[in-house]
Amino acid sequence: MKPLEASDWPRWVRPGSRVFLGGGASVPFALVASMLDHAAGFKDVELVHIHGLGDSPWIAPQYENVLRTNSFYLTPALREAVERGQADYTPCAMSEVGSLFRNGPLPLDVALIQMSPPDAKGWCSLGLSVDIVKSAAESAKVVIAQINPKMPRTCGDTLISVRKIAGFIEHSADLPEMAAGVCDERHERIGHHAAQLIEDGSTIQCGLGNSPEAVVRALRKHRHLGIHSGMFNDALMELVRCGAVDHSRKTYQPGKIIASHVLGSRKLYAFVDGNEEVALHASEWVNDPYRIARNERMVAINGAREIDLTGQVVRDSSGHRFYGGIGALQDFIRGAGRSAGGCPIIALTATADQDGRSRIVAGLESGSGVCTGRGDVHHVVTEYGVASLHGRSIRERVARLVEIAHPDHREALLEGAHQRGWLPRFFTMPGSARAVDDVESGWICFQEKRLFLRPLHPSDMRALQEFFYSHDEETIRLRYGYLRDQMTGESAFKLAAVDQTKDLALGIFSEEHGRQELRAIGRYYLDEGGKSAEVAFVVHEQSRHMGMAGFLLGELASVAKRRGIIEFWASVRAENRAMAQLFLAVGAVESPSDSAGERDLKMSLARILKPRKEFLERKMIRRLVR
Repeated sequence: MKPLEASDWPRWVRPGSRVFLGGGASVPFALVASMLDHAAGFKDVELVHIHGLGDSPWIAPQYENVLRTNSFYLTPALREAVERGQADYTPCAMSEVGSLFRNGPLPLDVALIQMSPPDAKGWCSLGLSVDIVKSAAESAKVVIAQINPKMPRTCGDTLISVRKIAGFIEHSADLPEMAAGVCDERHERIGHHAAQLIEDGSTIQCGLGNSPEAVVRALRKHRHLGIHSGMFNDALMELVRCGAVDHSRKTYQPGKIIASHVLGSRKLYAFVDGNEEVALHASEWVNDPYRIARNERMVAINGAREIDLTGQVVRDSSGHRFYGGIGALQDFIRGAGRSAGGCPIIALTATADQDGRSRIVAGLESGSGVCTGRGDVHHVVTEYGVASLHGRSIRERVARLVEIAHPDHREALLEGAHQRGWLPRFFTMPGSARAVDDVESGWICFQEKRLFLRPLHPSDMRALQEFFYSHDEETIRLRYGYLRDQMTGESAFKLAAVDQTKDLALGIFSEEHGRQELRAIGRYYLDEGGKSAEVAFVVHEQSRHMGMAGFLLGELASVAKRRGIIEFWASVRAENRAMAQLFLAVGAVESPSDSAGERDLKMSLARILKPRKEFLERKMIRRLVR
């Protein structure tokens, strides 16, 4: 290793050379400045790199005839360079970039990297960016280094010998920081919804963007989490600092935070300096989907530009214009999808910040590139809820995605779906679907069995059909007043498509291996005048005696009271003693019925809610708070 001299540039950077530039927080700007001082003598040099913090001086107009940029990830400045014809974009998953250097179409002549000073044995650390820098340094014919005393010395597979370095400059400089994402109420709601999908003991990956970061911030009350992520950022660091991450249930590389690069604040850079808990490796190692899948309960949290109603995800373009890049999206979505208990999540706001257009679309704009196929998508989360798509039909996918779109765009999306034959014409959308703020969804523990409470949605029509056909004859007769033998899709839709701002329908769902099944339903129907409502329940035969009907009665009463309702009433079949007993236990008063074989019962909401705490304790029911 020798100090870089001016005469080295024309000797190493020959006409037609391909030169790699380190990225992330490790762009070797002093080295780049030295190279640009000699750029007048270059001929047709290609610069290859990924996303980097800071400016990109090599795309200035004066270098147009001697330097051409080829990036795997586009910043706004690089996008403009692509559009004016000065730069190129190469779409590629991060796990595959290293192979392009080693034995693919992008062999490297020179690699410009930034690293820490050598230790006593002559080993330097690549610091904050191992990602594709490791592969570039190992495969390039010539490696030139910027040695920065302020570069953290990170652990893992980060070392490079001084014997590999042909020339160097020593330049001390503060490392660029990435500002924390600006999260608003939409992002907080996205985080809340997504956090309900994530179990304690999961291993987390976080992609770039405000929405993925908001999901990570919502995990502070989780426990026993692990981290296996391309990027390690401040949000993930805070999960470690608050105790949510302890790696105790991590099944691959237990005890270690696995990442390929670090992007964030100076506090984050100090955290990883010499920290043996954080192990950085090359992207082809970290992002290998088969390695990712070795983590049980692997959770991949990534953003998107838009998604169509069938589940196709667009990440790196909008029409014929390119934005960003594929990055880690494909790798982690597929890896998490193969993981035992894995949970791939696409998180995005329902509308774009710039123009308010819907990010959920009936059809993709011409030129838009699909980064993640519809078959790989499991969960899509917006501020309006969660659409679980994996293994679902086109009809189910479309219905669920319309429900989590912005209310202003649902009508147009439905029309697009109807025109394409994806939804039957009877499927419409109440304006309030997924938009009620006074109904709390979440996990409930019933006698140690974990179940999920949420409002019913129009897309639950298939779940309602399955629920109906699982009943025995007695349940059908007691619930419907006659022996009904069919629940058509249209009939199920009418039961599920509730205007939740007026009436209310709550479902309790079990979930195993990604399959949700209805266990119980509670409803009220508002009477004219708005002060009273009819209430009704049905509980699956296998889920009785757990207190579900009583719990749902209390939940309905809580919401109804906030909405100004003062009284519930119910007509109960005379032989349905269990349901009548439930109402009588909360002070219901029986009055003469107009129908033979029916008991009419009225009860005040105040009486229903009064013994609620005692009821929950007696039945061993508790809400799992996040």
